[in-house]
Order: sequence, then C-alpha cells, then structure tokens
Amino acid sequence: MNVGLFIPCYVNQFYPQVGIATLELLEKFGCKVGFPTKQTCCGQPMANSGYEVMGASCNELFTEIFAGYDYVVCPSGSCTLHIKDHLHSEKNEAAATTIRKTVYELAEFLVDVLKVEKIEASFPYRVGVHQSCHGQRGLHTSQMSELVAAPFSKMDVLLKQVKGIELMKLDRVDECCGFGGTFCIVEESISAKMGKDRVADHERNQVQVITGGDMSCLMHMEGILKRKKSNVVIKHIAEILNSEM
Repeated sequence: MNVGLFIPCYVNQFYPQVGIATLELLEKFGCKVGFPTKQTCCGQPMANSGYEVMGASCNELFTEIFAGYDYVVCPSGSCTLHIKDHLHSEKNEAAATTIRKTVYELAEFLVDVLKVEKIEASFPYRVGVHQSCHGQRGLHTSQMSELVAAPFSKMDVLLKQVKGIELMKLDRVDECCGFGGTFCIVEESISAKMGKDRVADHERNQVQVITGGDMSCLMHMEGILKRKKSNVVIKHIAEILNSEM
C-alpha cells in the first residue's frame, strides 16, 4: 500500500516528533510511505478567513505532489477535512477528486482502512481524549453527544489496545477547546476561556496526559497548562500508539 504522508505546517514547525511518530506507525503496519518534500500549507487558514481564492496555488501544488498515491494520510483532522471538502485543481481536477476520496486522518485510516486490531505499544498513564471538532463533526471519527445514537470513538478503539493505558472519563466528552484556527485570534478572550474550561475537565478527572488527533487543539491547551504550571502534558495519539513496549 503506497501512502503519501501529509504533515501540516504547524506540526512540521513545532511538533516534528508527531510527524516522525506517524511515519513510524504507518511503516509498522506495512505501509510504503512517501513524503513529498515540496509540500507546504494546505491553504486552510486563507480559506477560513474568507480568502479561499488565494489558496489556489496551494491546491495546485498539493494535487501535483500527492497524485498517484493509494492514500494520503495526515495526523490532523482539520487539515484532512479541508482537503477532503475543498481541494480542487484547474490543471488536474480528476487527480484532485481522487485525493479528496482517499485522504484520511490517521486514526480513521488505522481503523477504517488498515483495520488495526493489535497494537504493540505501552503507555502506563491516565489519559484524557480530546475530540477535536473537525475530526468529530466533519470526519465523524467519534459520535456527537447531542445525538441520540450509540457512542463510538475511533481514537478510543486504538488507545484501548495500548498496554497499561487508563482512559479517563470526562464530564463533557466532546466540548470544543476554543482554538478554532483564526477564532483564537479574532476572539482571543472567549477562546482562552473555552480552553481553560476544557483543561479543567481533564484536571478534575485526574488525567496525566491529554491526547487527540489535532496538535492545533493540543497546542492551545498546552499553552494554558504551561501558564498555570500544571503537571498535565499533551501527546498526539500517534506518539502514544508508537510508544515502545
């Protein structure tokens, strides 16, 4: 299986260990992974700000460098959703259409495509799972609590296979952390308060580590944790699933 590894720009700049963990994890499950070195921002910040037309060159580059892979996998729900919903190309729309159908967030790829049922990893800590809005409500990686429907979480399916981990129950399992990309800039006070509320839920439930599928959300909460000198740390799900036995 030939997989193109799509690493968001903020992961590349601030959390390169997440990209490395994602690569190693995919290789452990038998994927042949390619990393196009010309990749840049997917264009989501411009689109979210109302300037999607300015992201046309990002679309063309993305289509050019990821065309031909069986799947494109990304350790970020928000960037994955942007590509799935908005990637178009004037030069090669057929390739863009194929990519939109074959781009996956990491956890959904492991569960839905690779059908992973055994993970050789150990992580003996109390962990709280943050469900990011784009992953949950856009990619449907977990059930929304406002629906009268059976609960599910693709991240939980994977994390429960990790030796020694203890998944802690939260009071509000799918509440937004307040990051929201440009929202944290234009509504900084509301964003900060939402983040503090989200962190408090984890702390109330004696979590040692907060994990999730979006480093943007985790970065937002990490800043709050560091400012209050909390002992709670953040880890992307790829880092936990790739941890050594």
